[in-house]
Amino acid sequence: MVPSFIEETQSAGVFSRFEGDYVVGGGVAAFDCNRDGLPELVLAGGDNRAKLFLNRSAVGGPLRFSEQVAGVEFAQVMGAYPLDIDGDGETDLALLRAGEDLLLRGLGRCRFEVANRRWGFQGGNNWTTAFAATWERGQNWPTLATGAYVQRNTTFPWGSCRGNALYRPSPSTPGFAPPWPLEPSFCALSMLFSDWNRSGIPALRVSNDREYYQGRGQEQLWQLLPGQPPRLYTEAEGWKRLQIWGMGIASADLTGTGYPVYYLTSMGDNKLQMLESPERPSYIDIAFRRNVTAHRPYTGGDVHMSTAWHAQFEDVNNDGLVDLFVAKGNVGYMREAAARDPNNLMLQKPNGTFTEVGDKAGVASFLRGRGAQVVDLNADGLLDLVVVNRLDPAQLWRNLGGLGGQPLGNWLQVRLQQPPPNRDGIGAWLEVELPGRVLRRELTVGGGHVSGGLGFVHFGLGNAKEVRLRVRWPDGAEETALVGSNRFVLFVRGQGPQNFVPGQSY
Repeated sequence: MVPSFIEETQSAGVFSRFEGDYVVGGGVAAFDCNRDGLPELVLAGGDNRAKLFLNRSAVGGPLRFSEQVAGVEFAQVMGAYPLDIDGDGETDLALLRAGEDLLLRGLGRCRFEVANRRWGFQGGNNWTTAFAATWERGQNWPTLATGAYVQRNTTFPWGSCRGNALYRPSPSTPGFAPPWPLEPSFCALSMLFSDWNRSGIPALRVSNDREYYQGRGQEQLWQLLPGQPPRLYTEAEGWKRLQIWGMGIASADLTGTGYPVYYLTSMGDNKLQMLESPERPSYIDIAFRRNVTAHRPYTGGDVHMSTAWHAQFEDVNNDGLVDLFVAKGNVGYMREAAARDPNNLMLQKPNGTFTEVGDKAGVASFLRGRGAQVVDLNADGLLDLVVVNRLDPAQLWRNLGGLGGQPLGNWLQVRLQQPPPNRDGIGAWLEVELPGRVLRRELTVGGGHVSGGLGFVHFGLGNAKEVRLRVRWPDGAEETALVGSNRFVLFVRGQGPQNFVPGQSY
C-alpha cells in the first residue's frame, strides 16, 4: 500500500533555513523534551541560528509547532543528536558545529544550558559532520564519537581531514576524559555505534567522503574493547576496502538473521552491506539485488547521477515490512550530478526487494535535501517526515494513510525505560514476533546525516492485533510480554509494558 503525504510546512509554523557555504551538514533532531509523547524538533541553521519548535499538534490532526527560545540558538550548527548524557531523566543535546561542538544539558520543559565545562567536554574547533554515542560496559557515562570534515579556510581540495575523536568517560570525575584521536581520519560524514555481530560490544562504523582523501582513505570499522584503545579492523580480519562518497548510514535487520545490514549513501549508486559471517566483519553488497541503488533520479527528467544524504529504515505503510527513505540533493552546483534530484521513498515488498513510490506518495521534493527524520509527529501511528534543505526552507510532510483514503496496517510504538545511567536503553534490541517472522530493531544514537531521534520506536504490524514483544537490554537480560496493536507502550525494566496515552505526562 502506497502512503499519501501532504506538505504542511507553513501551516505547521515551522520556518527554518540552513544557510551558508556549508555544502554538507544541515540536520534535525526529533525528541520529546516536555514528556507529552509528541516529539519536538531542533533544526540546524548554518549561518542562521538553530531553532527549537514545540510540538502543538493534536493527536491525529494537522501538524502544529511553535518556536521557543530554549538555549539551542547557536549559529554554525550543522546538526543535532538527542540523548540523556548524565542519566538524570532529562534529554540532552549534542550540537555539531563549524566551531566548538556543544553538549547541552536538558533542564526540563525544553530548556537547555551549555555543559561543556561542567562535563569536561573539549568541543574542539572543527567542522563537525558526524556523531555517535554508546554506553560501554561498566561505565556511568556514555562514550561519544565525533567526525570532522575538511578545513573550510583552505583552498580546494581543502587540505587535511584530521580531527575525528573518541570521548570516553573520565575515570575520576563525572563527565569525559580528554578525547582520543581516531586517526587516520578521512572526512567523516556519518558515524554509528552498532553491535554488528551481536557480541554485546558495539563497534564504531565510519562513512567517509572520498572527494577529499586523495585515494588513501576508505570506510572504517573501529573495534572498542573495554579499557583498551580503539583500533581499526583490518583486511586480514575480513574488513574489505571500500571507497565511496560516504554521506549517511542507516541500519536494519533486513535479512531476518538477527544481524544488521547497513545502507551507505553516496553519489551515484548507494551500498547495502550484508554480513557474510559473524566471525569476521566481512560484508557483501546486496543493493542491486534488493533494488535500492537509487543511483539516478526516478522523476523530474534529470539523467545525471543522484546525490544521497540522510537515510532511514522505517515502516511508512505499517505492513510489517521496513521501508527506506533517502534525502537527496545536489552538493551545490555540480554539473556532473543531478540538479533535479528527488527524495526517495522505497517500499519493501514481501520478496525483500524495494520499489520506488516517492512521487506517488508526494515527497519527491527537488530542493537540496540534507538531514531528515522519519517520525510520528502527531501520535496517530503513521510516520511523518521532516527534511532540512540547503539554502531553502526545511519541509514537513504529514502521513495521511493510504492513497485514496485506504487504511494502512496496524502498528506499535515502544519506548524503553531503565535505571540510570543509560535510562533509554541505548544498545538494546527490540523484537516483535509476527506470523512467520521477527522484526528486530537495535536502539542506536548516530548514523543518518547529522540528524538523530530519540523516543518511541515504531513497528508496522500489518494485520496482527496482538504480538509478542521481547526486549534484550544492553547487558543481555531479556524480558518478554504480549501487547496489543495500535498503542504506545512504555516498557519499564522489571515492570514490563505500560500503556501510554499521548498528550499525558510520563
